[in-house]
Amino acid sequence: MPRVLVVGGGYAGFYTAWRLEKLLRPGEAEVVLVDPRPYMTYQPFLPEVAAGSVEARHAAVSLRRHLRRTRLVPAAVTRIDHAHRQVELDHGAGEEPETLGYDVLVVTAGAVTRRLPVPGVGEHAIGLKHVEEAVAIRDRLLTSFDRAAALPPGPERQRLLTVVVVGGGFSGVEGFGELLSLATALLRAYPPLTLADLGFHLVEGTGRILPEVSPGPGEWVRRSLERRGGHVHLETFLTSAEDGHVVLSDGTRLESDLVVWTAGNGANPVVARHTDLPVNERGLVVVRPDLRVGTDADPVPDAWAAGDDAAVPDLSAPEGGTLTVPNAQHAVRQGRLLARNVVAVLRGRQPEPYVHRSLGVVATLGLGRGIFQSGPLVVKGFPAWLMHRGYHVLAVPTWERKVRVLATWLPALVFGRDIVSLQSVQHPRDAFVAAGAPRADR
Repeated sequence: MPRVLVVGGGYAGFYTAWRLEKLLRPGEAEVVLVDPRPYMTYQPFLPEVAAGSVEARHAAVSLRRHLRRTRLVPAAVTRIDHAHRQVELDHGAGEEPETLGYDVLVVTAGAVTRRLPVPGVGEHAIGLKHVEEAVAIRDRLLTSFDRAAALPPGPERQRLLTVVVVGGGFSGVEGFGELLSLATALLRAYPPLTLADLGFHLVEGTGRILPEVSPGPGEWVRRSLERRGGHVHLETFLTSAEDGHVVLSDGTRLESDLVVWTAGNGANPVVARHTDLPVNERGLVVVRPDLRVGTDADPVPDAWAAGDDAAVPDLSAPEGGTLTVPNAQHAVRQGRLLARNVVAVLRGRQPEPYVHRSLGVVATLGLGRGIFQSGPLVVKGFPAWLMHRGYHVLAVPTWERKVRVLATWLPALVFGRDIVSLQSVQHPRDAFVAAGAPRADR
């Protein structure tokens, strides 16, 4: 059997393998998916995971549970050698690198967080691209409230309750809005603290936030966040975050224990630097409209790519040369089409080009608040928040995950968020080690 190797288990990779399982006849091809994580992260839920509105595990779709006929390899691909039809794998834990051969390659490795060389960011900031990061942000904020409530008003309390989010795109604005919503709701459980104690700052280098919507709705989002007590710094950059001393280019200086970095995506280093596949100046795999790697003049046989690591031509755009934007809508639909096209080529048929016009954008800005835009139609506030929740319940893959998410949301409407921090889970042996330590009086 030919082996179809899928590199990456994100949106595009998961949906490619999932659809291949349904389309391939028994014995027609072997599907292998390589990813170091055993799950696909449903990233639109991460801001709500950080705010405690969605259970962390419900934002993770198990690969093994839903890809029953796919061979799963828990490893990271460190090099792609398409000329010899093999990839190099790193299993971690000090194991020797391994090579894995294939007949057909599907590159869906996704993007990584774009981290700029700002002093202190690498040591103190945290991203919002993975479930573990969202959980850590939530636990750190809840722990900060516990500590701040026991302190008198002053610089230390202010530092604990100051949050800086860098990046005004979808992840940054949704994360900022959800964390601000969580923090203001927590004030009811912490009588010593008031809204004046909170310091929430959103830092964006351009002149507007949420560029995915038109300027008018984007400005409404900014005003809405500021009315709720947030501070939005436009045309401003983070210049330093060393030891929690945050310095912004507009002269603002803050003390913060929580800096969240969401300043865009960067090229996956494996795709950008460790492959013989053609890549563009941004480090994205060059693909044709049918998602095959290469160009019409210089195609690469038996290689496909989709998702955030691929430069997919946007045939629905009015201007030529436009690429599809890196979002979940495109990744899911590209994964489905890629599977159909791989099967078509295996059976001697022609693949189809990818054409998809955006259905619009929807964002949560905190519990009961949202924004939706599709062309000239704009919906704001509570109706948009309901649309956000309804859309993502329908969009999250598998009925099992849909039911689990709904089962979390419905009790939260009655009882509110769970406000218990489990930050100690990040150091599970501390209590055990301390219990065995000798007493000082012995």
